[in-house]
Amino acid sequence: MNVAVTKDKLKPTDFASDQEVRWCPGCGDYAILKAVQRTLPDLDTPKEKYVFVSGIGCSSRFPYYMSTYGFHTIHGRAPAFATGIKIANPELDVWLVTGDGDGFSIGGNHMLHVLRRNVNMQILLCNNEIYGLTKGQYSPTSAVGLRTPSSPDGSVDAPLKPLVFTLGAGARFAARGFDTQKTLPEIFKRAHAHKGTSLIEILQNCIVYNDGVFDDVLARDVASEKQIHVEHGKPLLFGADKNKGIRLNVKTLTLEAVTVGENGVTEEDILVHDETNRSLATLLAEMDGHELPVALGVIYCDPAPTYEEGIESKITSLRGAEAPSLDALLRQGHTWQA
Repeated sequence: MNVAVTKDKLKPTDFASDQEVRWCPGCGDYAILKAVQRTLPDLDTPKEKYVFVSGIGCSSRFPYYMSTYGFHTIHGRAPAFATGIKIANPELDVWLVTGDGDGFSIGGNHMLHVLRRNVNMQILLCNNEIYGLTKGQYSPTSAVGLRTPSSPDGSVDAPLKPLVFTLGAGARFAARGFDTQKTLPEIFKRAHAHKGTSLIEILQNCIVYNDGVFDDVLARDVASEKQIHVEHGKPLLFGADKNKGIRLNVKTLTLEAVTVGENGVTEEDILVHDETNRSLATLLAEMDGHELPVALGVIYCDPAPTYEEGIESKITSLRGAEAPSLDALLRQGHTWQA
């Protein structure tokens, strides 16, 4: 695909390709696509520098629908392709789009290494807790007991928590949103501003094979009690009246929900969100909407040198150095005789 060099102010429609968008009617991917197309005109990247990379899955159709450069790669290996693209040309603005199956099942090993290496790219993880493209098998994030064609009596697998995995792998940026969230572009902008690997988990509805999977968190009648929108430097408050909060139980070193004004609880007892605190971020990432609300927003952001910066530094240090003798290399070190 040829992408023209642009100088004028871009619009969301400038990032829409001429391809027919072919997801199931009502799929959350439509909203995510629109959120990305609304985000890019506000960034400081020329259109010809964008590259969208995907693996296999419903969300992996993304590059076809973006009027940018793109690669639709193979199952689970998109992080390896994206890493190679970024190393070959660090000036490119790389976005990786994947799903819970593509990214954390067959692609789990590749995801682990792109996160720990801190390659400068944005990873959009579309999590619908199901394999949609291959007709509804349970995925690594599916709930225990979910009945699917591959688990007709109910899945027994303990579900993986993507952001807990992300933080455990050493990532320096982790965030969460949901497909129809009006402020999703703002999360994308924060991720883009971060230099290093940024992973955003996007809770996404699959209307055919896992419809309503997040209703217990996202439905309007429960949203205020089941969601907490975190913001750096602000107290972790939630509820319709913002009178509930998250407190650290110092005896168990776990988080607990409390109500300000009850049992002697004051706002001073409520934790203040510190997005540079990895321990707090991990506790927030664990919250699943049962006893504690689901955390939305930027959960962790603590920049560190990127992978491509390290490679460029190594190349610079070696540039001009005399190449070693191949014969000397073969003969150095320990030898043995039969």
